[in-house]
Amino acid sequence: MKDKIVIITGANSGIGKAAALKFATEGYHVIMACRNMEISTAVQRDIIKISKNTNIDLMKLDISSFDSIRSFCTAFKAKYPRLDILIHNAAYLNHGKKEYKLSPEHIELSFATNTFGPFLMTRLLVDHLAKSPDPRILNACTTNIKNFFDPKRKIEFDNLRGELRNTRPYSTYKMYGDSKMALLMLTFKMAEEYKSMGIKVNALQINRVKLSKETIKKMHSFWKVFAWVQNLTNPLPSGMADNYFQICTSDEFKNVTGQLINHKREIIKPSTTEKGFTQLKNIFGSSSYPRYATNPQNIEQLWKLSTTLIEEYTQN
Repeated sequence: MKDKIVIITGANSGIGKAAALKFATEGYHVIMACRNMEISTAVQRDIIKISKNTNIDLMKLDISSFDSIRSFCTAFKAKYPRLDILIHNAAYLNHGKKEYKLSPEHIELSFATNTFGPFLMTRLLVDHLAKSPDPRILNACTTNIKNFFDPKRKIEFDNLRGELRNTRPYSTYKMYGDSKMALLMLTFKMAEEYKSMGIKVNALQINRVKLSKETIKKMHSFWKVFAWVQNLTNPLPSGMADNYFQICTSDEFKNVTGQLINHKREIIKPSTTEKGFTQLKNIFGSSSYPRYATNPQNIEQLWKLSTTLIEEYTQN
């Protein structure tokens, strides 16, 4: 597998770190795309030592910054002839924060990191993916999207650039859930767009895993305690990293595209109804996702906004 090249964003902690180790152990050429180089360099050394694989490259990437994404992609394409696997693992969720933050391109930070950053990065790397004999993209989703089983839940399309940040209440958890729902919707659309190029695009719905010490340190006091308690029963990130690996490499998923996959590696379908007892099964089960994600109007609105933001950036 020494010729197989995989990019993993946010590969210095949690599931991303476990996934980098898994791919490295299996002999893949791993590119760790990370923002904090100091932490990441130590992780890179550990992965090389444990896996005995020296083909572990560390490249700087702030997925919330369009300029950083462009610099990363330019450097990657100059160094590597193609890309086989792209895993959008990095995410932004600032527990307990009530402050509305914008990215360098003046996009709400959750959406910049979790939605539009991965969209731009994929666009810039799609030609390199097309050169692979079996190109695959995996987007890290979340069970948080289950909040969209509530018929009143909507993505705040009118407030993604801070338009109403002084008059509308801000919730980092709502923006996180909205941005991950948006990433799922883009997964479906990108799967259609890139099908003719042989590129498979799927999403993995991640349930609870043990959080890293680095992640918990960033939390406010209440959330720190809550996270430590949850960590007592949460499974290790290595299990979800195995899912990353299987979805991106196995023959089982070789021809699968445009799907949301759960932690059991089962393909999830949109809910057939969102009322009564079935709604409880939707919320507490792992076999369906909200129909909001497949609404053509929602997808087209998001796709149009995404392409507009990218075009605005490339014209500046």
